[in-house]
Amino acid sequence: MGFLSRRVNPAEAPRPHLDLSGPRLESTLARLAAGCEPQGGLERYVEALKLKSALFKQALEDDPAGLEASTFKQLCAFMSTVRRRIGPWLEEPGFNEVRGALVELLAARTETHATDERIKSFCGSFADRTKHRWVRDLAAEVLHNVDPERFPLMNRWVWDAGTNTGVIREIWHAADLDHIRIAVPDRYDTFLVLREELSQYLAGKGFFRDVTWYVDLLCAQVYAEYIGEQGGSYLRTDFAAEEDPMQHTRRLLGLDGVQAGSGRTRLKTIDGAAFVLVDDARTEQLD
Repeated sequence: MGFLSRRVNPAEAPRPHLDLSGPRLESTLARLAAGCEPQGGLERYVEALKLKSALFKQALEDDPAGLEASTFKQLCAFMSTVRRRIGPWLEEPGFNEVRGALVELLAARTETHATDERIKSFCGSFADRTKHRWVRDLAAEVLHNVDPERFPLMNRWVWDAGTNTGVIREIWHAADLDHIRIAVPDRYDTFLVLREELSQYLAGKGFFRDVTWYVDLLCAQVYAEYIGEQGGSYLRTDFAAEEDPMQHTRRLLGLDGVQAGSGRTRLKTIDGAAFVLVDDARTEQLD
């Protein structure tokens, strides 16, 4: 069903139509609420997502050209599909290239009509695009966390048209989902429509504040359940055996990036060493 319709300017390209399953969303939301309850409820997760966004804004919103490698390493700890692959780019000259690409990505970000072009250009900054597919997620994480109102969650696990996988597939309304290919592109307006429809769905369930973050939680829960069903086969290096109902949800959202009390992160360098966040906001390598 479509939860939201919008009048389209004739000069604009038609917006994607998403045929989403209300019953699937209903059951997923119920499991999400139940899973969060032992750890302080949905609100605690929302506050964690808002804090994550605040870290990205502080580092990148005003002066991305001034981003320091130590700060970037801290941000990487909160991006699950990025942190295990970005090791070679954490030091010079790789980091300088990444910083330059981030400056271009965030330039004129109010011009959202050019979002897809900027992401494509960002990905093109890395020589082997087939090897560095995670770069798409880096761009998506940065845009969303720096400017969450303009940019919805656009990670590959939300929707990857090339592989026909992601949240959209898991909540698509179809009788024989395993044998169809969803003809929806993975571009900015698709993710925007998804957030609008899920926002309207959540509003109907009584969620009126911080809806952006509740949408992120709902999306992560949808795909976390898929990971659980598949035995963690998707991005196996990022996800271990499930220990509690919210483990995969936290990992998808990067909320497992730092171990409480130790500052030890899941971020790895090229040689496999971990990083530790220390009190003075610097990032040091763990021996």
